[in-house]
Amino acid sequence: MPIDADALARRCADAMWAEDTATQALGMELSGVAAGQATMAMTVAPHMVNGHGLCHGGYIFMLADSAFAFACNGYNQRTVAQHCTITFLTSARLGDRLSARAVERARTGRSGIYDITVTRPDGTTVAEFRGHSRTIEGVLLASDH
Repeated sequence: MPIDADALARRCADAMWAEDTATQALGMELSGVAAGQATMAMTVAPHMVNGHGLCHGGYIFMLADSAFAFACNGYNQRTVAQHCTITFLTSARLGDRLSARAVERARTGRSGIYDITVTRPDGTTVAEFRGHSRTIEGVLLASDH
């Protein structure tokens, strides 16, 4: 009996997480995953802020990009980023708990489009990210069952 789409996404996320030492080293947490969706969180630590006391945009990008990766790899097809853009709407500061929620907007053939919103717990949007994905050869799990 085939596994349902959300359970498959969870198994793929578990396989990715086991190998994703960079995301783990940055203190990111995968807080939710479903078919075409993922939510990740991160607290802005002292090594993430610049001389203005604001979070480097690169860390915010990495949080959004990680949520994007978990969302688009949930179909047991190896998928990579083809194109990404980010718009920063406000700053993040030391101690801010950021959440990135990725949602699939379109997926046809080997391509997908995902929107990721990075927010603070109060709902303030810090950044909006759009990612275009492309599947490549290979799978994450040896079997879908």
